[in-house]
Amino acid sequence: MIDFKNGSFVKLRKSNDAAEAVDHLLIPGETIIGSYKGIRDSVTFTNKRVIAVNVQGVTGKKKDYTSLPYSKIQAFSVETSGVLDMDSELELWFSGLGLVKFEFTGASDIVKIGQAIGEFIL
Repeated sequence: MIDFKNGSFVKLRKSNDAAEAVDHLLIPGETIIGSYKGIRDSVTFTNKRVIAVNVQGVTGKKKDYTSLPYSKIQAFSVETSGVLDMDSELELWFSGLGLVKFEFTGASDIVKIGQAIGEFIL
């Protein structure tokens, strides 16, 4: 499992490649809201959960998939980008896991993701 306790996960930017990495994990009726990629790792938001992919090893063939269902979120926080600070953040508090923080660079659909999470947990 990804070590979410060591600060934020990674700085993420929008990517369609990240969605392809989790297609085989989606269940019937599950759709992708947005996919983001860091240097090697990625995060995909669906209408049911967050799927974090941790690429391991030198070759990158070994991958760890962590599924974080929205039903386990107790609280969340969305911080949009500003004029000088172009990064945005999403903080999710999961029961049994604690705080998971994602940082996004540049243009991201952070508001859309926040609305979707709110729709699914409220």
